[in-house]
Amino acid sequence: MELLMLSGGVLVVPVLAFITSFLFWPGALLKVYNWYWRQRLGLVVRYSHSGSYRFCYFSRGKPGGATPSLLLLHGFSATKDMWLPVIKYFPKNQHVVCVDMPGHEGTSRTGSEDYSIQGQVGRIHQFVQSIGLDKTPFHLIGTSMGGNVAGVYAAHHPAHLCSVTLICPAGLVYPTETRFISRLRELENSQQEESIPLIPSTPEELDDMLRLCCYTPINLPRPVLRGLLQNRIPNNGFYKEVFMEIVGEKSRHSLQENLHLIKTPMQVIWGKEDQVVDVSGASVLQDALPHCQVEVLESCGHSVALERPRKAANLIMNFLSADDVNDENTKKVS
Repeated sequence: MELLMLSGGVLVVPVLAFITSFLFWPGALLKVYNWYWRQRLGLVVRYSHSGSYRFCYFSRGKPGGATPSLLLLHGFSATKDMWLPVIKYFPKNQHVVCVDMPGHEGTSRTGSEDYSIQGQVGRIHQFVQSIGLDKTPFHLIGTSMGGNVAGVYAAHHPAHLCSVTLICPAGLVYPTETRFISRLRELENSQQEESIPLIPSTPEELDDMLRLCCYTPINLPRPVLRGLLQNRIPNNGFYKEVFMEIVGEKSRHSLQENLHLIKTPMQVIWGKEDQVVDVSGASVLQDALPHCQVEVLESCGHSVALERPRKAANLIMNFLSADDVNDENTKKVS
Protein backbone atom coordinates (compact mmCIF):
# COMPACT_ATOMS: atom_id res chain seq x y z
CA MET A 1 0.00 0.00 0.00
CA GLU A 2 2.84 2.38 0.87
CA LEU A 3 4.52 1.63 -2.47
CA LEU A 4 1.24 2.34 -4.27
CA MET A 5 0.85 5.64 -2.44
CA LEU A 6 4.46 6.56 -3.21
CA SER A 7 4.09 5.82 -6.93
CA GLY A 8 0.82 7.73 -6.94
CA GLY A 9 2.59 10.69 -5.37
CA VAL A 10 5.32 10.56 -8.01
CA LEU A 11 2.64 10.74 -10.70
CA VAL A 12 0.81 13.59 -9.00
CA VAL A 13 3.87 15.86 -8.85
CA PRO A 14 4.33 16.33 -12.64
CA VAL A 15 0.58 16.66 -13.11
CA LEU A 16 0.43 19.41 -10.50
CA ALA A 17 3.50 21.06 -12.04
CA PHE A 18 1.78 21.03 -15.44
CA ILE A 19 -1.44 22.50 -14.06
CA THR A 20 0.46 25.15 -12.10
CA SER A 21 2.48 26.12 -15.18
CA PHE A 22 -0.67 26.30 -17.28
CA LEU A 23 -2.36 28.58 -14.75
CA PHE A 24 0.53 30.81 -13.69
CA TRP A 25 3.15 30.63 -16.47
CA PRO A 26 1.20 29.85 -19.66
CA GLY A 27 3.71 31.80 -21.77
CA ALA A 28 6.55 29.49 -20.75
CA LEU A 29 4.35 26.47 -21.38
CA LEU A 30 3.61 27.65 -24.92
CA LYS A 31 7.34 27.91 -25.59
CA VAL A 32 7.79 24.35 -24.32
CA TYR A 33 4.99 23.25 -26.62
CA ASN A 34 6.72 24.82 -29.65
CA TRP A 35 9.99 23.18 -28.61
CA TYR A 36 8.24 19.82 -28.46
CA TRP A 37 6.65 20.37 -31.89
CA ARG A 38 10.04 21.28 -33.39
CA GLN A 39 11.49 18.10 -31.92
CA ARG A 40 8.70 16.00 -33.41
CA LEU A 41 9.28 17.53 -36.83
CA GLY A 42 13.05 17.02 -36.69
CA LEU A 43 13.85 20.74 -36.71
CA VAL A 44 17.09 21.94 -35.15
CA VAL A 45 17.50 25.52 -33.86
CA ARG A 46 20.77 27.07 -35.01
CA TYR A 47 22.55 30.43 -35.08
CA SER A 48 24.60 32.14 -37.77
CA HIS A 49 26.45 35.43 -37.81
CA SER A 50 27.25 38.22 -40.21
CA GLY A 51 29.86 40.22 -38.37
CA SER A 52 28.39 40.94 -34.95
CA TYR A 53 24.83 40.43 -36.17
CA ARG A 54 23.17 37.17 -35.06
CA PHE A 55 20.47 35.25 -36.89
CA CYS A 56 18.35 32.59 -35.20
CA TYR A 57 16.80 29.91 -37.40
CA PHE A 58 15.80 26.29 -37.51
CA SER A 59 16.31 23.83 -40.30
CA ARG A 60 15.74 20.26 -41.37
CA GLY A 61 17.29 18.18 -44.14
CA LYS A 62 20.13 18.98 -46.49
CA PRO A 63 20.28 20.90 -49.78
CA GLY A 64 20.67 19.07 -53.05
CA GLY A 65 17.46 17.05 -53.10
CA ALA A 66 14.94 16.59 -55.87
CA THR A 67 13.41 19.97 -55.06
CA PRO A 68 15.22 23.21 -54.16
CA SER A 69 15.83 24.32 -50.59
CA LEU A 70 13.02 26.37 -48.99
CA LEU A 71 13.62 29.58 -47.03
CA LEU A 72 10.52 30.80 -45.20
CA LEU A 73 10.02 34.38 -43.94
CA HIS A 74 7.35 35.00 -41.30
CA GLY A 75 5.08 38.02 -40.88
CA PHE A 76 5.05 41.01 -38.56
CA SER A 77 5.36 40.22 -34.81
CA ALA A 78 5.44 36.46 -35.48
CA THR A 79 8.42 34.08 -35.23
CA LYS A 80 9.86 31.21 -37.23
CA ASP A 81 7.52 28.91 -35.25
CA MET A 82 4.50 30.22 -37.18
CA TRP A 83 5.56 27.88 -40.02
CA LEU A 84 5.36 24.69 -37.91
CA PRO A 85 1.82 23.78 -39.10
CA VAL A 86 2.95 24.06 -42.74
CA ILE A 87 6.24 22.19 -42.29
CA LYS A 88 4.26 19.28 -40.87
CA TYR A 89 2.96 18.62 -44.41
CA PHE A 90 6.24 19.04 -46.30
CA PRO A 91 8.07 15.83 -47.30
CA LYS A 92 10.36 14.62 -44.51
CA ASN A 93 13.43 14.90 -46.75
CA GLN A 94 12.66 18.46 -47.91
CA HIS A 95 15.40 20.91 -46.95
CA VAL A 96 13.64 23.64 -44.96
CA VAL A 97 15.05 26.78 -43.33
CA CYS A 98 12.96 29.22 -41.24
CA VAL A 99 14.61 32.34 -39.84
CA ASP A 100 13.49 34.88 -37.26
CA MET A 101 13.14 38.18 -39.12
CA PRO A 102 15.32 41.14 -38.02
CA GLY A 103 14.73 41.94 -34.35
CA HIS A 104 12.22 39.13 -33.86
CA GLU A 105 12.70 36.35 -31.30
CA GLY A 106 16.34 35.18 -31.41
CA THR A 107 17.64 37.43 -34.22
CA SER A 108 19.59 40.57 -33.28
CA ARG A 109 17.57 43.65 -32.37
CA THR A 110 19.36 46.75 -33.61
CA GLY A 111 17.60 49.85 -34.91
CA SER A 112 15.03 51.19 -37.36
CA GLU A 113 17.44 51.01 -40.31
CA ASP A 114 17.08 47.21 -40.19
CA TYR A 115 13.28 47.22 -39.87
CA SER A 116 12.33 48.96 -43.12
CA ILE A 117 11.59 46.55 -45.96
CA GLN A 118 14.87 47.38 -47.71
CA GLY A 119 16.71 46.99 -44.42
CA GLN A 120 15.15 43.57 -43.86
CA VAL A 121 16.01 42.52 -47.43
CA GLY A 122 19.63 43.43 -46.75
CA ARG A 123 19.73 41.41 -43.53
CA ILE A 124 18.05 38.39 -45.13
CA HIS A 125 20.65 38.49 -47.90
CA GLN A 126 23.36 38.45 -45.23
CA PHE A 127 21.65 35.46 -43.63
CA VAL A 128 21.49 33.60 -46.94
CA GLN A 129 25.23 34.14 -47.41
CA SER A 130 26.05 33.27 -43.79
CA ILE A 131 24.63 29.73 -44.10
CA GLY A 132 25.75 29.17 -47.71
CA LEU A 133 22.22 29.04 -49.07
CA ASP A 134 23.34 31.15 -52.03
CA LYS A 135 25.48 28.32 -53.47
CA THR A 136 22.45 26.82 -55.25
CA PRO A 137 19.25 28.63 -56.30
CA PHE A 138 16.57 28.22 -53.61
CA HIS A 139 12.83 28.81 -53.33
CA LEU A 140 11.83 31.78 -51.17
CA ILE A 141 8.48 31.91 -49.32
CA GLY A 142 7.14 34.91 -47.44
CA THR A 143 3.85 35.83 -45.84
CA SER A 144 2.42 39.29 -45.08
CA MET A 145 5.41 41.48 -44.12
CA GLY A 146 7.64 38.53 -45.03
CA GLY A 147 5.89 38.40 -48.42
CA ASN A 148 6.79 42.04 -48.99
CA VAL A 149 10.41 41.26 -48.10
CA ALA A 150 10.45 38.13 -50.29
CA GLY A 151 9.11 40.01 -53.31
CA VAL A 152 11.66 42.82 -52.97
CA TYR A 153 14.40 40.23 -52.43
CA ALA A 154 13.37 38.57 -55.71
CA ALA A 155 13.64 41.94 -57.44
CA HIS A 156 17.18 42.61 -56.20
CA HIS A 157 18.75 39.15 -55.85
CA PRO A 158 17.29 37.05 -58.68
CA ALA A 159 20.48 35.06 -59.22
CA HIS A 160 20.03 33.32 -55.87
CA LEU A 161 16.44 32.23 -56.49
CA CYS A 162 14.79 29.59 -58.64
CA SER A 163 11.29 30.78 -57.69
CA VAL A 164 9.28 32.58 -55.01
CA THR A 165 5.93 32.14 -53.22
CA LEU A 166 4.15 35.19 -51.82
CA ILE A 167 1.35 34.50 -49.33
CA CYS A 168 -1.01 37.45 -48.71
CA PRO A 169 1.89 39.88 -49.19
CA ALA A 170 1.91 43.42 -47.85
CA GLY A 171 3.48 46.29 -49.78
CA LEU A 172 1.05 46.68 -52.68
CA VAL A 173 -1.46 49.31 -53.75
CA TYR A 174 -4.71 47.36 -53.31
CA PRO A 175 -7.68 48.15 -55.58
CA THR A 176 -9.96 47.36 -52.64
CA GLU A 177 -8.96 48.52 -49.18
CA THR A 178 -9.78 46.47 -46.10
CA ARG A 179 -11.19 48.02 -42.94
CA PHE A 180 -7.78 47.42 -41.40
CA ILE A 181 -6.04 49.59 -44.02
CA SER A 182 -8.71 52.26 -43.58
CA ARG A 183 -8.13 52.12 -39.84
CA LEU A 184 -4.42 52.67 -40.39
CA ARG A 185 -5.20 55.82 -42.36
CA GLU A 186 -7.30 57.06 -39.45
CA LEU A 187 -4.47 56.35 -37.00
CA GLU A 188 -2.01 58.11 -39.29
CA ASN A 189 -4.14 61.26 -39.34
CA SER A 190 -4.94 61.14 -35.64
CA GLN A 191 -2.94 63.19 -33.17
CA GLN A 192 -3.87 60.87 -30.32
CA GLU A 193 -1.94 57.84 -29.10
CA GLU A 194 -4.17 54.92 -30.09
CA SER A 195 -3.71 51.17 -30.05
CA ILE A 196 -2.59 49.39 -33.22
CA PRO A 197 -4.84 46.38 -34.04
CA LEU A 198 -1.85 44.06 -34.61
CA ILE A 199 -0.19 44.97 -31.30
CA PRO A 200 -2.58 43.78 -28.56
CA SER A 201 -1.99 44.47 -24.88
CA THR A 202 -5.15 42.94 -23.39
CA PRO A 203 -6.92 39.58 -23.89
CA GLU A 204 -9.76 41.41 -25.60
CA GLU A 205 -7.41 43.11 -28.06
CA LEU A 206 -5.68 39.79 -28.74
CA ASP A 207 -9.06 38.20 -29.42
CA ASP A 208 -9.82 41.03 -31.86
CA MET A 209 -6.47 40.51 -33.60
CA LEU A 210 -7.14 36.79 -34.04
CA ARG A 211 -10.56 37.54 -35.52
CA LEU A 212 -8.95 40.06 -37.85
CA CYS A 213 -6.33 37.60 -39.09
CA CYS A 214 -8.39 34.39 -39.23
CA TYR A 215 -11.62 33.81 -41.16
CA THR A 216 -12.38 30.67 -39.17
CA PRO A 217 -12.86 31.66 -35.51
CA ILE A 218 -10.15 30.38 -33.17
CA ASN A 219 -11.62 29.88 -29.72
CA LEU A 220 -8.57 29.62 -27.49
CA PRO A 221 -8.87 28.90 -23.76
CA ARG A 222 -8.29 31.96 -21.57
CA PRO A 223 -4.97 30.65 -20.17
CA VAL A 224 -3.65 30.20 -23.72
CA LEU A 225 -4.60 33.79 -24.56
CA ARG A 226 -2.80 34.90 -21.41
CA GLY A 227 0.25 32.89 -22.46
CA LEU A 228 0.33 34.49 -25.89
CA LEU A 229 0.09 37.92 -24.28
CA GLN A 230 2.82 37.12 -21.77
CA ASN A 231 5.17 36.34 -24.64
CA ARG A 232 4.14 39.35 -26.74
CA ILE A 233 3.76 42.28 -24.32
CA PRO A 234 7.49 42.64 -23.47
CA ASN A 235 8.09 43.13 -27.22
CA ASN A 236 5.28 45.59 -27.90
CA GLY A 237 7.62 48.59 -27.96
CA PHE A 238 9.75 46.87 -30.59
CA TYR A 239 6.68 45.79 -32.57
CA LYS A 240 5.50 49.40 -32.70
CA GLU A 241 8.92 50.53 -33.96
CA VAL A 242 8.85 47.92 -36.73
CA PHE A 243 5.23 48.67 -37.58
CA MET A 244 5.89 52.38 -38.01
CA GLU A 245 8.79 51.54 -40.33
CA ILE A 246 6.89 49.13 -42.59
CA VAL A 247 3.85 51.38 -42.94
CA GLY A 248 5.95 54.52 -43.41
CA GLU A 249 6.41 56.15 -46.80
CA LYS A 250 9.73 54.38 -47.44
CA SER A 251 8.30 50.86 -47.05
CA ARG A 252 4.53 51.04 -47.44
CA HIS A 253 4.50 50.20 -51.16
CA SER A 254 7.93 48.57 -51.48
CA LEU A 255 6.66 45.50 -53.30
CA GLN A 256 4.56 47.57 -55.71
CA GLU A 257 7.54 49.78 -56.53
CA ASN A 258 9.77 46.78 -57.29
CA LEU A 259 7.35 44.66 -59.35
CA HIS A 260 8.90 45.79 -62.65
CA LEU A 261 12.23 44.28 -61.56
CA ILE A 262 10.92 40.80 -60.74
CA LYS A 263 11.77 38.14 -63.33
CA THR A 264 11.77 35.13 -60.99
CA PRO A 265 8.92 32.59 -61.46
CA MET A 266 6.28 33.41 -58.87
CA GLN A 267 3.44 31.68 -57.07
CA VAL A 268 0.84 33.73 -55.18
CA ILE A 269 -1.41 32.26 -52.47
CA TRP A 270 -4.14 34.42 -50.95
CA GLY A 271 -7.02 33.87 -48.55
CA LYS A 272 -10.19 35.09 -50.22
CA GLU A 273 -11.52 36.48 -46.93
CA ASP A 274 -8.32 38.33 -45.97
CA GLN A 275 -9.27 41.30 -43.76
CA VAL A 276 -5.72 42.64 -43.38
CA VAL A 277 -4.62 43.04 -47.01
CA ASP A 278 -7.34 42.55 -49.57
CA VAL A 279 -7.29 39.64 -52.02
CA SER A 280 -7.55 42.19 -54.86
CA GLY A 281 -3.76 42.42 -54.45
CA ALA A 282 -3.55 39.08 -56.28
CA SER A 283 -4.88 40.79 -59.43
CA VAL A 284 -2.26 43.53 -59.06
CA LEU A 285 0.48 40.89 -59.08
CA GLN A 286 -1.09 39.01 -61.97
CA ASP A 287 -1.41 42.16 -64.07
CA ALA A 288 2.22 43.12 -63.43
CA LEU A 289 3.57 39.55 -63.75
CA PRO A 290 1.29 37.75 -66.24
CA HIS A 291 3.05 34.40 -65.86
CA CYS A 292 2.72 34.17 -62.09
CA GLN A 293 0.49 31.39 -60.75
CA VAL A 294 -2.27 32.63 -58.45
CA GLU A 295 -4.15 30.45 -55.97
CA VAL A 296 -7.10 31.95 -54.07
CA LEU A 297 -8.24 29.93 -51.06
CA GLU A 298 -11.93 29.94 -50.24
CA SER A 299 -13.04 30.36 -46.60
CA CYS A 300 -9.57 31.50 -45.57
CA GLY A 301 -8.30 34.75 -44.12
CA HIS A 302 -4.87 36.35 -43.73
CA SER A 303 -3.29 33.59 -41.64
CA VAL A 304 -3.00 30.96 -44.36
CA ALA A 305 -0.29 29.06 -42.48
CA LEU A 306 -2.62 28.65 -39.52
CA GLU A 307 -5.95 28.14 -41.31
CA ARG A 308 -4.90 26.06 -44.35
CA PRO A 309 -1.44 24.62 -43.63
CA ARG A 310 -1.93 21.36 -45.54
CA LYS A 311 -3.29 23.17 -48.60
CA ALA A 312 -0.48 25.72 -48.53
CA ALA A 313 2.19 23.00 -48.24
CA ASN A 314 0.67 20.99 -51.09
CA LEU A 315 0.39 24.03 -53.36
CA ILE A 316 4.01 24.96 -52.75
CA MET A 317 5.31 21.45 -53.36
CA ASN A 318 3.17 21.05 -56.50
CA PHE A 319 4.51 24.36 -57.79
CA LEU A 320 8.09 23.21 -57.20
CA SER A 321 7.48 19.78 -58.67
CA ALA A 322 6.02 21.06 -61.92
CA ASP A 323 8.20 20.32 -64.93
CA ASP A 324 8.29 24.01 -65.71
CA VAL A 325 6.55 27.18 -64.58
CA ASN A 326 3.15 27.58 -66.16
CA ASP A 327 3.45 30.03 -69.06
CA GLU A 328 -0.24 30.80 -69.10
CA ASN A 329 -2.11 33.41 -67.16
CA THR A 330 -3.39 31.13 -64.41
CA LYS A 331 -5.81 31.70 -61.58
CA LYS A 332 -7.29 28.91 -59.51
CA VAL A 333 -9.84 28.93 -56.73
CA SER A 334 -9.33 26.24 -54.08
